[in-house]
Amino acid sequence: MYRYRHRDEDDFAELAALADGSLDPERRAAVAARVAHSPELAALLAEQRRALALTNHAAATTETPHAFRARVAAEQRRPRRAALVAAFATATLATAVGAGILSSGRSADSLRVALRPTAVVPGAAGEATMTKTPSGWRIRLRAHGLPRLDRGRFYEAWLRSERGVLVPVGTFSEGTDVTLWAGVAPTRFTSLTVTRERNDGNQASSGEKVLAGTVVR
Repeated sequence: MYRYRHRDEDDFAELAALADGSLDPERRAAVAARVAHSPELAALLAEQRRALALTNHAAATTETPHAFRARVAAEQRRPRRAALVAAFATATLATAVGAGILSSGRSADSLRVALRPTAVVPGAAGEATMTKTPSGWRIRLRAHGLPRLDRGRFYEAWLRSERGVLVPVGTFSEGTDVTLWAGVAPTRFTSLTVTRERNDGNQASSGEKVLAGTVVR
């Protein structure tokens, strides 16, 4: 198996050229074969293609600030052998544009969820704001129509991934003004639910959902 040499600039150049289709046809088959036998090379090639797609999109976006588009263009004009190194920084900037940080004025570090009622408490509703901090994601939840729970009963909030993995993010008695904390990113755990629970020693969700919503990016 071919082992990638991180300091070999010629390899960087050929991999970047393969990604954007400018590699000499005489070298294309050989480089593609090396990529096919190296998971590391394959990952770098995929990242380079993603970075190129993002930079091209960012440069073409009319709402993107001129200074940012100029920076993207400058990255694309840099020598081929530096392309892979530049791509990671450029991809981060382009992702910011795609998420609306620059084009819409909304930060990807602040997300919202509209919480809909369920059949358990049909008159309830609410919203949550998620803000990224050094300690994790702070979740400010405000709900109305939820009866106060006490005497061993409480509400519990959960973040859920597309694969169905549930992560508890806090408990509360009433939803007027609640602060919760998540150690997982709501960009990956995109569903927020609130369940009705009992102090019965069972840490799993009861399944009695009273509110549910999806993170808006």
